[in-house]
Amino acid sequence: MVRTGLMMRAAGAGEAGRLRVALALVVAGAVLSSCGGGSMFGSSPDAGTDPNSSPSISSRFSQLFGGSKSQAVGEASPKGVDSELVCPPVSIRAGASTYAVGAPGKEAVGNDMRFQASITRTARDCRQTGDQITARVGILGRVIVGPSGAPPSIEIPLRVAVVQGGVQEKTIMTKVYRTTVTMNDQGSVPFSLVAEDLVFPVPPTNVIDSYIFYIGFDPQALTPEPKPKAARKKK
Repeated sequence: MVRTGLMMRAAGAGEAGRLRVALALVVAGAVLSSCGGGSMFGSSPDAGTDPNSSPSISSRFSQLFGGSKSQAVGEASPKGVDSELVCPPVSIRAGASTYAVGAPGKEAVGNDMRFQASITRTARDCRQTGDQITARVGILGRVIVGPSGAPPSIEIPLRVAVVQGGVQEKTIMTKVYRTTVTMNDQGSVPFSLVAEDLVFPVPPTNVIDSYIFYIGFDPQALTPEPKPKAARKKK
């Protein structure tokens, strides 16, 4: 009886041990799931190894847009937020997907490149109020330092436009935005921008499917506008 009791206790201890292991695995799985699935943009290709990936950026986008409207560059555009409202897809303008700057007086190629910025993911949502649509377009990207070395901070110029596509494109509205990126010693820094004040008229039903949000870098937006020449005084 004593031997049997010992065997029963040993079996009970073994079962309890297995239960503890199973419980630990469940808890670990839940923690990993919460870490990997909360960001609107998900994980970038190097987020697992990049010590500079910023959770605050992903969290901000998650709060603004939720988790269902993420669009990686090159992916098909998700459907609109409201089933009765078509929210135009986001596309990067040809020739405006990167922003590279070279050393003073040099082209941004090879060892003369100071830095290059690129867009990695986008998101958008739309809300209709009367005959107007208010939209937000989110842009997530990354700045990489070049061989020539980047300055401590970089101003990133981005343009967002609402365009009616077709044989002859029609720009409904366009606006320039800027965001400043503080660089670090690692040489790769993420950046984000949310254009929250895009307002345009509700498109006619027959052309609404041709509307699109075009985004891209616009270096010319950093060039100060020339000051108007002073009028000459009449003698």
